[in-house]
Amino acid sequence: MSRIRTRYAPSPTGRMHVGNLRTALYEYLIAKHEGGDFILRIEDTDQERLVEGATEIIYRTLEKTGLIHDEGPDKDGGCGPYVQSERQKEGIYLKYAKELVEKGEAYYCFCTKERLESLKSVVSEEDDKEIIKYDKHCLNLSKEEVEANLAAGMPYVIRQNNPTEGTTTFHDAIYGDITVDNEELDDMILIKSDGFPTYNFANVVDDHLMSITHVVRGNEYLSSSPKYTRLYQAFGWEEPIYVHCPLITNEEHKKLSKRSGHSSFEDLLEQGFVTEAIVNFIALLGWSSSSNEEIFSLEDLIKEFDYHHINKAPAVFDMNKLRWMNSEYIKKMDNEKYYEMAIPYIKEAIQKDLDLYKIADLVKSRIETFLDIKDMIDFFEELPDYDTAMYAHKKMKTNEEISLEVLKEQLPLLEALEDYSIPAIEEVVMNYIGQKGIKNGTGLWPLRTAVSGKQSTPGGAYEIMNIIGKEESIRRIKIAIDRLSNL
Repeated sequence: MSRIRTRYAPSPTGRMHVGNLRTALYEYLIAKHEGGDFILRIEDTDQERLVEGATEIIYRTLEKTGLIHDEGPDKDGGCGPYVQSERQKEGIYLKYAKELVEKGEAYYCFCTKERLESLKSVVSEEDDKEIIKYDKHCLNLSKEEVEANLAAGMPYVIRQNNPTEGTTTFHDAIYGDITVDNEELDDMILIKSDGFPTYNFANVVDDHLMSITHVVRGNEYLSSSPKYTRLYQAFGWEEPIYVHCPLITNEEHKKLSKRSGHSSFEDLLEQGFVTEAIVNFIALLGWSSSSNEEIFSLEDLIKEFDYHHINKAPAVFDMNKLRWMNSEYIKKMDNEKYYEMAIPYIKEAIQKDLDLYKIADLVKSRIETFLDIKDMIDFFEELPDYDTAMYAHKKMKTNEEISLEVLKEQLPLLEALEDYSIPAIEEVVMNYIGQKGIKNGTGLWPLRTAVSGKQSTPGGAYEIMNIIGKEESIRRIKIAIDRLSNL
């Protein structure tokens, strides 16, 4: 086979959906696994859906995820332009559409919107879905009628002329050979009335001209593939290898939608997920390694990825699994990068002059996403209005009465302490516990509850007191004593 060449061809219509990012990732991995080329092509044929700034989002997302393209609008590899509107201006698509007209594989259609509306038929009564299947009306126009209509400036589209008898077979790397009856094929539009090519036609022409060897897309495009096959056959071109990926669903097994709140790459970043974890997780949405490993760097994925291991079954976007995976990446993150990412979140919760790096160290092994930080550390800023019932803990062999006694006895010891380092605090408290002859938990649970006001905290009493300092520690312990005394 010739050199592997894949392409990611997004439409700039907003944030990059998880499904689109998976397509880009798989295209990238297929190319890089074989030492091939990964091409970026911007498909802006649907001018009405374009969103300002969306092209920048595409570039930014690919850069952040490490999916660096070898050719594209900013890297001409000899196949440019790489933006379809620019290719349209050069007349590339109209030229090839007219070639098909000359061959009898396409034809001009001058039907009005009203006539097309009259061809509508209901295909699903449940959701009231309607389609228009064209009846080949304009195929019967003579060459003279077509030329007269064009000369008169009548609006037109160019349609594919699909056969109505026989079958068409195409091959997919995941689904194998698929055969459809040609009577099911509609004469899809190739060139729209605004002169722009349709997504389907532009893809075929550009993939051929850019020597694309593998095309990855969602399995919702399986039904369109026979039409692509007919186009390749009409031109006499070799088809690329098709790789249709499974649908991505939410936990309720419904299609992942924008309403889910985590359907795009930028949504996930805003929710405190790490780029590397997102890429790792998305790689596993429909693919699994023969090694059964789940944690992969991008370099690991390049080595391991075999598109033949892509599944047919829908892939479930399991948020719990993503959170677990993200926590693994955070734990392994080097401190410099971790601090860079964590400190801004800590600053949102902490305005006091505290050692933010110590707080960051405390939460590193406990958070699943960076958004978890705020609720985990808010007590450093302000002691919450907690329920004194927290002082009762069977396992720690303590209750409100015992806690009050323990805190009263520890208070003067901690007030006398000048050094509020962790070892110094620990020495005083453990000496007290030893002399009192009580369990560690009986002496520590009340103290940690008093200085945090939380059922669970990152770090124990010593770490918390070290961070908030002597004055604040004593103040909080006195508040606890007052509350317990008033029960």
